[in-house]
Amino acid sequence: MALIELRDVAKTYPPRRRGGDPVRAVDGVTLDVNEGEILGVVGYSGAGKSTLARLINALEPVTRGTVTVAGQELTRMSEGELQKVRRGIGMIFQQFNLFHSRTVWGNIAYPLKVAGVPTSQHQARISELLHFVGLADKAHSYPEQLSGGQKQRVGIARALAASPKILLADEATSALDPETTQDVVDLLRRVNRELGVTIVVITHEMEVVKNLAHRVVVMENGTVVESGSTFDVFADPSHQVTQRFVRTVVDDVPSQAVVEELRRRHPGRLVTVAFREGSVSQTEVFGELISRGVGFQLVYGGIEEVQGRTFGNLTIELTGDRVDEAVRALSELVAVREVS
Repeated sequence: MALIELRDVAKTYPPRRRGGDPVRAVDGVTLDVNEGEILGVVGYSGAGKSTLARLINALEPVTRGTVTVAGQELTRMSEGELQKVRRGIGMIFQQFNLFHSRTVWGNIAYPLKVAGVPTSQHQARISELLHFVGLADKAHSYPEQLSGGQKQRVGIARALAASPKILLADEATSALDPETTQDVVDLLRRVNRELGVTIVVITHEMEVVKNLAHRVVVMENGTVVESGSTFDVFADPSHQVTQRFVRTVVDDVPSQAVVEELRRRHPGRLVTVAFREGSVSQTEVFGELISRGVGFQLVYGGIEEVQGRTFGNLTIELTGDRVDEAVRALSELVAVREVS
């Protein structure tokens, strides 16, 4: 069931300079976010992904279209009504946005006060959240005494304070090192799995999407150019922008420059074999080559795992008198592409 529904949503800003054209940050996006899923929204700077997040939590009004959250159409609501909706949507940010004058405890208490939660209930809720994010010993520390990863854990605890149904993470790992990023990704996965919170991850980091998201939306120039399950998008990206993103973490198809170097070192016939879960195995492919007396050497590529499923492309040098026959036989079993 869709918890968030966007229908032909557009957001246009006034021209940046006098006489210029209006800026279309989001242009005709139709999108559903299902209850309980983690959706990754990917795009380069200026693609419109952060604006999309602000439209979902009604921090920005749409120029056109409708945004519906938990059955409530935001475009028809008053500001007072929107404030109630926003309490059900937690936000975490790239730069943490913590109050430096408040302790960790005070930062988590703030949204409870805003939501009107009785003070008598604060201690139990804050203690529960601190234990959940692994910072029970940092309750009385100030933000400047914390590492980046710890600050983001406080940010997550604060975002969860009012028990939201939705969590928007806007570049939440961009300021963190890889190891800390993985810790935050693991925590967000727990938030989704154990608390049932629907998460929308705004990011340009495909490694985060690969390890966290159930489904991916790719944006360019304010529009959605590709969407699908994380496995399908990584295994077979169709749009050029998506292919560029996927190549940042899946380096299994050689570029033209790499091909030229491979040809210099490997004079045999080069083919790329695409492996997908449910297709033939590497053992079967190599067995076909061996049975025909064809020599082979793996020269590029690898096998990846996404959402517990495997895919990959292996570029192989083939040598021998029966290479043509072997390639025809392989083509009947699996996708084979000549490297040129």
